[in-house]
Amino acid sequence: MFGSSIYLRDRAAFTGGSPQAVYEELWQRGRKGRLRTRAFLATATVILCALLVNAVFGILMGILVAAADVFVHWRVYHSTRVWRLGLRGEQRTDRLLRHTLERRGHRVLHARTVPGHGTADEIVVGPGGVWLVHNEAWPPDAEISHHGGKLFIDGRTQSKLVGALTARAEAAALAISGVAEVPVRVTPVLAVHGGQLVRTPFAADGIVFAPPLKLIRWMRRNPTAELSPDEVEAVTRAAVHALPIGGRSLSAAA
Repeated sequence: MFGSSIYLRDRAAFTGGSPQAVYEELWQRGRKGRLRTRAFLATATVILCALLVNAVFGILMGILVAAADVFVHWRVYHSTRVWRLGLRGEQRTDRLLRHTLERRGHRVLHARTVPGHGTADEIVVGPGGVWLVHNEAWPPDAEISHHGGKLFIDGRTQSKLVGALTARAEAAALAISGVAEVPVRVTPVLAVHGGQLVRTPFAADGIVFAPPLKLIRWMRRNPTAELSPDEVEAVTRAAVHALPIGGRSLSAAA
């Protein structure tokens, strides 16, 4: 089932459905097949281990193999959840940031408007610098790679995506610096939800790409500045004023 793309336009049963709906339908249709395969693996393991050791060991190993198969398929299904729901993943990243970096002296601003450049999913300010975190969810069979320093999705460059993200980070840096009255560097990073990544984190087009947890670890281990606790608070306050929520400035909202 997962050996080829699910987007088969010549299959009348799935014509007109969204990719997420097609994936969900195929997953449900494959349930009996997964159960048969699981039963075969468990049974073969029981017989083999019983012959080699004893019956009790065989039963225990059969249960272990069945449990491992359940876990693997659960991970596959869970990893597509954001994309299946038609989301980009910012809620998941928000939750992870709350339980990781925010507990380590970082401040996180959510859904801030960068004037003229759309919305920043998260602005993270910490002892190691300032990051603009963007989220993107891709289908489970999308190939995400980098060649010659450039990002490729299914063999196509993503100049529009990386260009917009780079410009957003630069505009955020200018806005925050103007309020803080000191130069502030904002580093763009992208949290990847779904897709097929051979190795992460990786840098392409000047942006680091990784699944959320790996990206958070990378941010902790790769500082772009050295900010004291007072400087973290000062930059955070400047970002609050410079990057409004919903396009409204702090003074206008007051």
